[in-house]
Amino acid sequence: MTRTGSPRIVGYAALAAVGLIGALALRRPELAVAAAPFALILAIGLRTARDPGVSVEHALSTDRALEGAAIETLLEVAADRSVDRLEVLVELPAEVDVADGSRAHAVRLRAGERRELPLSVRCTRWGVFDVGRVEVRGRDALRLVTWEARFEQLHRIKAYPTPLTLQHLLAPLETQAFSGSEVARVKGDGVEYADIRDFVPGDRVRSINWRASARRQGLVVNERHPERNTDVVLFVDSFVDVRSGGVSVLDDAVRAAATLATRYLERRDRVGLVGFGGVLRWLHPGMGTTQRYRLIETMIETGVEPTYTWRDVNLIPARILPTASLVLGLSPLVDTRFVAALEDLRARRFDVAVVEVDPVPLVRPGSSETDSLAYRLWLLEREVVRARLVALRIGIGTWGDRDLDTVLEEVRTYRRYARLARA
Repeated sequence: MTRTGSPRIVGYAALAAVGLIGALALRRPELAVAAAPFALILAIGLRTARDPGVSVEHALSTDRALEGAAIETLLEVAADRSVDRLEVLVELPAEVDVADGSRAHAVRLRAGERRELPLSVRCTRWGVFDVGRVEVRGRDALRLVTWEARFEQLHRIKAYPTPLTLQHLLAPLETQAFSGSEVARVKGDGVEYADIRDFVPGDRVRSINWRASARRQGLVVNERHPERNTDVVLFVDSFVDVRSGGVSVLDDAVRAAATLATRYLERRDRVGLVGFGGVLRWLHPGMGTTQRYRLIETMIETGVEPTYTWRDVNLIPARILPTASLVLGLSPLVDTRFVAALEDLRARRFDVAVVEVDPVPLVRPGSSETDSLAYRLWLLEREVVRARLVALRIGIGTWGDRDLDTVLEEVRTYRRYARLARA
């Protein structure tokens, strides 16, 4: 601990010094007698005061949790010597609150005594946070000397986004060659019925449709759609963030991306990630529980990094965007660079869909006529952007006060009718 002078010691020293100087200057011995008790108290306090030798240990019950979930922490303080009053303050980041208990304590410790101070915290939003900064202040019995110290035993908490309710997913136009849960459009071995055809040598006996064959002159067999997996790339816009109060479009986009990644991986699909913004982050498509943790931990590091550099999809490695993959964008469609990237991907014949995280409710028009005109022009520009993307046959669903299932159903309906119109 670092020993620092207490304001009370300074006060006693000042009173004693004033009394002695006044006695000498005015030749009044009674002033020295009046200052003597203060000098005596000061001398006794400095003589008896000893550094208590405080130590602090900090531990967490877990380093991963959902945002809003309580995390138990244990703070243990000890002192080599007795300390009459020990004040302990746990510093927490702005996004971490106290769920139960108090982050400020005042205790009395005997020599060699150890005291446990339980505390429960919770993260108010997803992200990576460092906790473990503790400030202590010890006082002697006479309250003359103060010892202060700062301990930093940092622990990193990874707060995962809260999953959203999601029943149905967006299916890509094409599937991959590996088995999965998505019914392929091609015909092969599977469960979903597709059609019937004439029997040819080499067909399995169990695939013969006996009822249909009884009405024909020859044997016919059933054709089916195989179940295949798909490649999905989550394309998250991190160029800008529109925030009002405790609501943020980037927070909502990451929550939606984490939910979509979990659901697609549960279907044995391969899922990748591209965080497209000031800092470009990507993760190769993969499967399984390990990929889920990789995806979410990459997402929670997503933040808005200001940049004036023009970025395009040429910066993304080719392996990140497999052929016939579904590129699912999550964006407020505010930055033109992200819109241009979507148009570029569609021009390269990628299957692209967009969930627009609606920023309009978070933006308020100004009070002046000029501000109101600028707000209306901004709304018109957003309509133009949507029209450009729809003209490229990119399905868009606006996610605001509706649930995510409804938005994906809107995109799914558009893609179905757009495919029929093209056919």
